[in-house]
Amino acid sequence: MKRAIALMMVLCLLSAAESSAGPYPPAAGETGSTAVPSDHQAIVAWASGWEDYVPGPEADAVWQTPDKAVGPPDGTVYDVVCLGRGGRLTMTFNTPISDRTGWDFAVFENGFRDTFLELAYVEVSSDGVNFVRFDSVSLTALPVNGFGAVDPTDVDGLAGKYRLGYGTPFDLSDLAGKPEVIANRVDLTSITRVRFIDIVGDGSCQDTDGRPIHDPYPTYQSAGLDLNAVAVLSGIPKPAPTTTGDAPTSSGEAGVGEIGGPGGGGCFVDAAGGGASLSWNENLK
Repeated sequence: MKRAIALMMVLCLLSAAESSAGPYPPAAGETGSTAVPSDHQAIVAWASGWEDYVPGPEADAVWQTPDKAVGPPDGTVYDVVCLGRGGRLTMTFNTPISDRTGWDFAVFENGFRDTFLELAYVEVSSDGVNFVRFDSVSLTALPVNGFGAVDPTDVDGLAGKYRLGYGTPFDLSDLAGKPEVIANRVDLTSITRVRFIDIVGDGSCQDTDGRPIHDPYPTYQSAGLDLNAVAVLSGIPKPAPTTTGDAPTSSGEAGVGEIGGPGGGGCFVDAAGGGASLSWNENLK
């Protein structure tokens, strides 16, 4: 009898977890995931350098080596540079990233499990002065403790969505309607820099529509996004949308040449303190 009750409780919990899943792509290896393996054939180059590294608090010196994010990842959790709480780092590229059909670049973090997600905003620039930020969505409604979980189906448009060995992809065409792009201050055919700004996970940072962003907080010694690598893609086909309008939309605009930017949801932190007929998983083979 006790075993039957326990089994029923497990089934109820699993059912609740499934029903509460968000509208965005799931963890690496699951059907519908957009995670890019680090050995994907569409990877044509890696970040070649870095600049403007300003680590935030709780990033020990041993983790403050930006060169570790240059080139391909070595497959270990130690091959990273830590941003710390609210820190920032810009990665540079000898060969500019260009807007192609499908995903254009992917960001690799060192998450040790599918739900331990340390997130960051992603911005791009063609001149190192004017930056434009990707829209983001976070549906994690409640605070997450230092060892807590973030459901990847509740996250979109942020770096750090996938575990070690898998990159979060970004499509430059998603920025086509931004004022910075329309005014030719950011050239999507020649992106030379990708900037990351860590999200302090206590809810003080916001997504594009003003919702608080929660990720593991507080964490220590290696807090914030642990950047592993940034891959340039030859244009991986994007999967067909899996939602029918239930997913929140983002319409805010990022600022130019400044962290966060007004009006786009942000976090202002003093850091110094394949064929279209294939499924996504088949395209990743």
